[in-house]
Amino acid sequence: MNKKELQKIKEKALEDHIPILMDETLDAIKKYLKNKQIKSILEIGTAVGYSAICFSELIEENGKIDTIEIDEQRYFIAKENFKKAEVENKINVYLGNAVDILPTINKKYDIIFIDAAKGKYPIFLREAIRLSKTGTIILADNILYKGYVLGNYNKHKQRTAVTHLREYLKEVQENENLQTEILEVGDGLAVSIVKK
Repeated sequence: MNKKELQKIKEKALEDHIPILMDETLDAIKKYLKNKQIKSILEIGTAVGYSAICFSELIEENGKIDTIEIDEQRYFIAKENFKKAEVENKINVYLGNAVDILPTINKKYDIIFIDAAKGKYPIFLREAIRLSKTGTIILADNILYKGYVLGNYNKHKQRTAVTHLREYLKEVQENENLQTEILEVGDGLAVSIVKK
């Protein structure tokens, strides 16, 4: 992986106000996944490809990352960024709505990273569980959503996202096939290990 290019990609994303994985969240994920043999990662929400490039360091040599992006412009930027960072052979990008694409995927992943439309997290979770095996780790970023998820929040604009994130948290904490920890890093990270 080309670290210099990764830094440029990060700086450009921040400059363009494109939400990317926060440093402390990435550090927490790296710590969590350290010493695990990871052959396959599914990422829901590619943006410009920053997190997928970071994850490419965590997978084994012949490992693969599948990532899904709804925005056509970002999809092409991500593909370009994968080339620049010299990881395009490790990453496969789907263009389209994850709600439509996920049901067409039929394989099991070691890691599933959810970082897309907040209002769709419960749908993504159902699909993530289907695409999991025993020991799969499901990570959901921005789960505390600027702190709104834990507090009283009634602004109309964000109400749907907050409601669905709360629904996601309730499900991962009550589902007996999942062992979940909520980390207060970045904007909140839910880590669920599949036990079934």
